[in-house]
Formats: sequence, structure tokens, C-alpha cells
Amino acid sequence: MTTQTISGVPSLPDTPVARRALALVRDTESTATANHSVRAWLFARLRADHEGAVPGRDYDPQLLFLACVLHDIGLTEAGDRHQRFEVDGADTAAEFLTEQGLPAPDVDAVWEAIALHTSPGIAERRGPLCALVHQGTGMDFGIGTECVDDETGARIHAAYPRLSMATTLTDEIVAQVRRRPEKAPHFTVAGELLRERSAPPYTTWMETHADAGRWGN
Repeated sequence: MTTQTISGVPSLPDTPVARRALALVRDTESTATANHSVRAWLFARLRADHEGAVPGRDYDPQLLFLACVLHDIGLTEAGDRHQRFEVDGADTAAEFLTEQGLPAPDVDAVWEAIALHTSPGIAERRGPLCALVHQGTGMDFGIGTECVDDETGARIHAAYPRLSMATTLTDEIVAQVRRRPEKAPHFTVAGELLRERSAPPYTTWMETHADAGRWGN
């Protein structure tokens, strides 16, 4: 995955911590998952602009980038611990950002946004950062994309191809919980994906939703 300038969308942040976070994702995540993480940020910024949110006033653009680009770091080897992948990812991101010297309140804000990114009805009520990470991630599955025109969407996907993203994410989540069942408590995303992947037709709701969505899988 190479960093690309895309007409009509914000450029990726060029601060030291942003560059290191992106390098970590590139080095440790699958290309499909890393591309999804960057697209989540691009879509989150487009959503923020559409809603009239002003960077630096209504939300911190660097924290939004860090939370989006690191939101699936729990699916890496370093992030594969003993909790839900969202929480393991939040912990892994928090450790990394603390090592980078981010202030504790900023680390906590990113932790919360990552931990809640699969929690509809909660993330939207925990402030702009949590809401935008949740919305940007959902937009990459085709949810709430009315603020993105076809040409912009095509440019984003040309720069960061999908590569069967929903199937890749499903496979990565399920592989983790098969090794460590404690990572899939009842009523969680991981638990549901494991249940669906373990019985015919073996296709999960996440893949079905992506296939039927605006951007595809």
C-alpha cells in the first residue's frame, strides 16, 4: 500500500506519529485490512465535512486519523490477546501511542473510539471522535454513503483497493477466536461471525452486507 494524494479528499496527515502509525499498519496488517483502515479515515473526513464539522474546532483531525487507521490493529499478531478484537486493538493502539509520547487524554480518546467502533447506538453518543470512527468504518461497508459522489468513491478505491475486504476481516476475526474462544463472548461481532462461518452456507452477514452494498466486498 502506497500513500497517494486523491483529488477531492483530504491528504493523509504528515506528522511523525501519523507516519509511524501508518507504517505500523502497513507492516503488520493484511493489505486488505490496511486499505480498509485508511478508507475508513477518508470516509470519516468526508462525513465530517458533509456535516459541517470543522477540524481543530469540532474534532482533532490527527486523533481521527490515528483512531481510524489503528482501529483493526487487534487483528494483528501483536494485537491478538485475550479480549474482543476491538478491545485488544484499543489496548494495542494505546500502548503504541503512549510510546510515541501522546498525552494520556488523547490516548484515552483513541482507545474509546477503537473499542466502540462496532457498537452502534453507543459510539454515536460518545462525542465526535467516536461517532466519526464508527461512521467512517460503516461507510466502507456502504452504510451512510450519500455524502460521497461516485467519482470520489472511485478515486478512493483506485488508490486503496478493496481486495475482498469483508471476507478478509471475517477470516482474520474467526481465525483468532478459533485459537482463543474467550475472544468471542456471546452477542459480539466475533461470536456471530464464528457462528455463521461454522455452519452452511458459511457466508457471514458481514460479507453478505458488503456484497450487496454500494462498494461491494
